[in-house]
Amino acid sequence: MLRIFFAVLTGLFGAALLHLVIILSLPHFTGKDAATRIEAEGDLNNFYLLSGQYDDAGLANGDPFVRTAVCSFDVEDAPVHFTARGNVPFWSIAIYDSASNEVFSMNDRTSVGGALDVLAGGPIQLTDLRKNLPQELQQTILVEMARPDGYAVLRTLAPQASFDEAAQNFLTEAGCEQFSTR
Repeated sequence: MLRIFFAVLTGLFGAALLHLVIILSLPHFTGKDAATRIEAEGDLNNFYLLSGQYDDAGLANGDPFVRTAVCSFDVEDAPVHFTARGNVPFWSIAIYDSASNEVFSMNDRTSVGGALDVLAGGPIQLTDLRKNLPQELQQTILVEMARPDGYAVLRTLAPQASFDEAAQNFLTEAGCEQFSTR
């Protein structure tokens, strides 16, 4: 009797675990994960503003007081430089790899002078840059990417309608561009 009980218990535990693995891996296999949706927004190395309505890629900005822009990038050929400046009450950026693992995040309170200045690159690229750091990158935060492709989510606060124009300008003027040492 005890053997049957343990067999049933093991079977139920195994079935629950299998279902959990299937449910959690489903977005990856259906192409509906965050990285795939952000890639579908458009070209690499360009921030795209999200509106309050779902777009063709299935992305939307769900918070009425936050404005969001997303950028898909690849650092295989060159690092990517994220920049933004503007008079907004708050901003934050999160950088993810293609498996949606957060690699780096920061906000205006932890930045130098309130401006966004982050360079994401591969380990070898950043090692080479650190050996002879260009003058324009002296204040830049360097972020090492284990995987070559990823995406960034840039958010800013617009708590009232009067902040909306500044928030939109901040996001549309933000840079997500390949960096070259010239």
